[in-house]
Amino acid sequence: MTTPRPPKGHFNVLYFASAGSFTSKNVEALPAPLPLSKLFETLEERYKGIKESVLDNSLVTVNLTYVNMPEGEDDEANGDEPVIIQEGDEVAIIPPVSSG
Repeated sequence: MTTPRPPKGHFNVLYFASAGSFTSKNVEALPAPLPLSKLFETLEERYKGIKESVLDNSLVTVNLTYVNMPEGEDDEANGDEPVIIQEGDEVAIIPPVSSG
């Protein structure tokens, strides 16, 4: 499946497994730029309950690179360079997958 390009001024969020079930979407375009530290907050505003149900246990990639989700403002205060999701970026939400 080919992912559509996001509209100008947006980035794509890809939802896998339970994230896709929760949102009823495989992909969604969100306005860019967006600080990575605001991603979960933005998704929680759109999908009440997604943070606790899905996001808190998910891995996140930006342009196929795994990223550590900032815990809050303290990360920037510790000298960590804030990650800003840019126009055209691709973010993936990857919940844990169980096998059996």
